[in-house]
Amino acid sequence: MAEIQLRNINKRWGSFVGVDNFNLTIADEEFLVLLGPSGCGKTTTMRMIAGLEDVTEGEIAIDGRIINDLDPKDRDVAMVFQSYGLYPHMNVYENIRFPLKVRKVNDAEHDARVRRASAMVELDDFLHRKPAELSGGQRQRVALARAIVREPNVFLMDEPLSNLDAKLRVSTRAQIKNLSHELKVTTVYVTHDQIEAMTLADRVVVMKQGKIQQVGTPTEIYDNPANTFVASFIGSPAMNLMDGTIQGGTFNGTNAQIGGLAAADGEVTLGFRAEDAAVADDGKGQITAPIYTIELLGDAVMLAVRAGGQLVSVKAHKEFRADIGDNVSFNVPAEICHVFDRASGERISAA
Repeated sequence: MAEIQLRNINKRWGSFVGVDNFNLTIADEEFLVLLGPSGCGKTTTMRMIAGLEDVTEGEIAIDGRIINDLDPKDRDVAMVFQSYGLYPHMNVYENIRFPLKVRKVNDAEHDARVRRASAMVELDDFLHRKPAELSGGQRQRVALARAIVREPNVFLMDEPLSNLDAKLRVSTRAQIKNLSHELKVTTVYVTHDQIEAMTLADRVVVMKQGKIQQVGTPTEIYDNPANTFVASFIGSPAMNLMDGTIQGGTFNGTNAQIGGLAAADGEVTLGFRAEDAAVADDGKGQITAPIYTIELLGDAVMLAVRAGGQLVSVKAHKEFRADIGDNVSFNVPAEICHVFDRASGERISAA
């Protein structure tokens, strides 16, 4: 059992603020992802939970016990690093076993626990090998097994897939998801990759410049972003954002006019997803602009047009054919549009 509470957490180095007034409760057995660009404070937050960074202000508690002053070894957390952190002179078996030796676990338990951990990450055929004889994906699985063998209260994973190629990321991501389901251990996972966050998380915390921008399930954050930063960070492609004005329920922007919006008059940023727009076959859609680029995805065609100096993406059916420079027209249903205050970027309405 491991509920984690972060209460008014601040981390400063002189005048630089790395984490600013961070408040969050992570439920027992929850898989929580800290998501954001480089320098947003997500890794620093994880390192404070691990005890690798001191908290400038605030409290961190695990199951109600304040751990601010505990050494990392006394916090009962296991961390998986981006760089694997394997011992090159030890084979896979000894790398996995090492945490048991350090913690003076009864020797009689070692073999069973090592083999259970290795089986969970499909490493049984590689236990005799040294790290140099393994692929990147296999090394990452050794790091995971070394964390699993500890049987900790909390897993901390700091961008564990960032060194892997695209294919290995997909398979290792699936393995982490399955392990989370099997082990049911509270997990905090740091990434800048929104696809990892969306596919792995029970909840996502989106961060920017040390501050929490939004906390919610992947679906909540995707469907109802709290501001333009979250909207532009979540989704592939990101949400389209167009500046303009609303007057009488109609959005007016460069090359765009969309009516039926339930929002007050004023200067706004309108957002919508590429998959929610539809190409108008008659050429008389709400947005008309020349095609900037075309990407064939197999199951669809992704178009990008330049409207008012901004790139706008639209997903068309897979048979769609056109050339760069051709005009394309498409419609955006008012009910799927998101309206943000142009000055603050905060969400003000969803039609």
